[in-house]
Amino acid sequence: LIDACRETGTAMVAFSPLGRGFLAGAINDPARLEEGDMRRNMPRFSTENYPHNVALFERLATLAQALSVTPGQLALAWLQAKGSDIIPIPGTRTPAHMRENLAAQTLRLDDITLTQLDAMMTPDQVAGARYGEAQQADIDTEEFTA
Repeated sequence: LIDACRETGTAMVAFSPLGRGFLAGAINDPARLEEGDMRRNMPRFSTENYPHNVALFERLATLAQALSVTPGQLALAWLQAKGSDIIPIPGTRTPAHMRENLAAQTLRLDDITLTQLDAMMTPDQVAGARYGEAQQADIDTEEFTA
């Protein structure tokens, strides 16, 4: 996707760059999410897939701890390091999380850290699709007008 955007000179907006709170460490148990929370229906948070994804997250959290940053800050700094044409838009519900997210802008990651992150959580390593079948069908058929 990044390559396709760059070929056309288009910036890429990284929607939900913290994985719906997952990369910020905000989800300890998907079964405890509130009724109606859309993440309850997302395959990555299912009973089958979540334990696998938590193991991936723990690697990110360990690296973040070694760098004295939060996992969310590390994820956002990694995106920033990918290029100025990538614009992450993390959601937040609190001023404290907003400040935490903004602090990621000051982080500079060295090449070794970037290489580790690039290999850490690739799409083929993450268990489960981003969206459930019904949600993905809605996205795929959505028509946008200017």
